[in-house]
Amino acid sequence: MQFSERRNLTRWFIIIASFFIVVLILWNTYNFFQIFKNEERAKMEFWASALTSIANANENSDLDLPLEIISKNTTIPIFITDQKDKILDSKNIDEEIVKDSIALKNYFYSVKNDNLPIKMESSDNKYHLVYYGNSPLLNKLKYYPVALLLIIILFGAVVYNFYRATKMATQNKLWAGMAKETAHQIGTPLSSLIGWLEILKMENIEESTIIEIEKDINRLQTITDRFSKIGSEPVLEKRDIVVDTQKTVDYLQSRVSQQVSFHFEAPQHPIYVEINPALHSWTIENLVKNAIDAMKGKGSLKIILSESENIIKISISDTGKGIPKNQFSKVFEPGFTTKKRGWGLGLSLTKRIVQEYHKGKIKVAHSEIGKGTTMQISYKTA
Repeated sequence: MQFSERRNLTRWFIIIASFFIVVLILWNTYNFFQIFKNEERAKMEFWASALTSIANANENSDLDLPLEIISKNTTIPIFITDQKDKILDSKNIDEEIVKDSIALKNYFYSVKNDNLPIKMESSDNKYHLVYYGNSPLLNKLKYYPVALLLIIILFGAVVYNFYRATKMATQNKLWAGMAKETAHQIGTPLSSLIGWLEILKMENIEESTIIEIEKDINRLQTITDRFSKIGSEPVLEKRDIVVDTQKTVDYLQSRVSQQVSFHFEAPQHPIYVEINPALHSWTIENLVKNAIDAMKGKGSLKIILSESENIIKISISDTGKGIPKNQFSKVFEPGFTTKKRGWGLGLSLTKRIVQEYHKGKIKVAHSEIGKGTTMQISYKTA
């Protein structure tokens, strides 16, 4: 318990520390952006001063420094306008934009919103305005926090998926271990029951009673075999799925309420599929029991096998309460149940047997509230 609490504290510490690191990186990035922006502002003020000096110069003025300042700026886009924002000149703008007056005007309005203009005084008491945009470096830096956030989100998603997969793998191992231990524990009294059955046979007990007891013992052996296979790769056999399905249905029919009417329909010829008989029987049993529960032990149950090209479909239809459409996929999730009692593992396990072990498909084929549900399994024929 202490180990689990310590592990949770460590996990929260890592999450909080990561959050603060992200905030710190974003804050520093914002500061760098502002520093670069202020530096560009200072450069543009020097540039405007240099241009003013050149405009107001006479034959005795030293223009070496102003000319050098102006020539150094080759990246920042610049527009020089009059007091009414009429464009007088432009610098460092793509020639294709300059040639197109509409594109130039649109680009000017976009640049105008980047920074406040710099006022450039002239000798005749008039002034011009210098509008400038962000340099390519500053534009890249502007989108850096967004890129960083996306990377962090993707990294978080990868870590979460890894953690979830690890947790699910651990849980699967635990369930598999419990299932195998259950199979082992059932094996001891089952062996004893088989011995007692032999004694009953010698006591001249009514044969029909012996047959029914023998069926139930065989059923217990089948259940033990199922549990022992959880967590292991099952052995598949080429078997007649019509016969195997009917055997399971016949057994269940003889042990459920007489108020449930069974209807079994299948082709009259064998249909061979690569299946594990114990796990296939478990699949049919789970679906039939779910259908009976949905009907509250009273109604009509249809099990129909239909063949189409190289696909065999097993449809199990009930006249129960039905499933809402938004729950069609949820019913196969571990833990999902509408019953007051139950762990919600039946359909999840059924899906795993059908899809992972037998490479088939299972789905809610049709359902109407208050009218019933049809579950469908599809296998490729051998």
